Amino acid sequence: MKLALVRGAGDVATGVALRLRKEGYAVVCTELLRPTCLRRAVSFAEAVYEGTWQVEGVEARLARGPEEALRLVEREKVAVLAPEGNALAQLSPKVLVDARMAKRNLGTHIDEAPVVIGLGPGFVAGVDCHAAIETLNGPDLGRVYLSGSPIPPTHEPCEIGGLSQGRVVRAPCAGVFYGFGRIGELVEAGEPIARCGKEPLFAPCSGVVRGIVRGGIEVRPGMKVVELDPRGDPAIPFRVAPRAERIASGVASALQLIPLGAP
Repeated sequence: MKLALVRGAGDVATGVALRLRKEGYAVVCTELLRPTCLRRAVSFAEAVYEGTWQVEGVEARLARGPEEALRLVEREKVAVLAPEGNALAQLSPKVLVDARMAKRNLGTHIDEAPVVIGLGPGFVAGVDCHAAIETLNGPDLGRVYLSGSPIPPTHEPCEIGGLSQGRVVRAPCAGVFYGFGRIGELVEAGEPIARCGKEPLFAPCSGVVRGIVRGGIEVRPGMKVVELDPRGDPAIPFRVAPRAERIASGVASALQLIPLGAP
């Protein structure tokens, strides 16, 4: 069995997991005990809360440990472990992909697996991973770096429908988050959409709710908690984004380019 471990189970990591399955890999994702994903409809991280979650017809299930994760992938499920613990040592995957999209390396090392791939800035190909993948929107999105690093982060949300920061809501303070809007729901500019602690939050534009942090999560100031899509198509939030697919294609290309590849 060709086994890949993907660190993260958010929307981009989920896109990577789906592509790895198409490439013939069994996939285990690892996550936090309380994930804070925005695009929850297309994130296998929801399995941490729900026990099971489907994205584009592929089922992910929460595993209670590495042994159960192996049983799940043998049944052609995606296994989700939260937290990772010592899973890497126990599972010995052929491929490790750090898809946490933290804009920095949170501790992944090049010697953790025969093939190690890092997504986005903070990774240096040839130093802490065998390949790094460009995650910044633009002509180089999905580019494979076999040396050097992806472009430094801009901290700007991706532009959709002509809006970037103007379609995102950030937490004004630390506190417990509660969302009123549901993913795929149409909202109007100025409509109450959530609250952070006692602070009400309002929709910055009209559109559909593309992503919203799960209610009851502790958030920090400045954290993205709601993302809107001004194009107004309620089906879009339930599909893996083209950006995630291009990044996932970069991972697939990296596996062909790295001499250690073809596990």
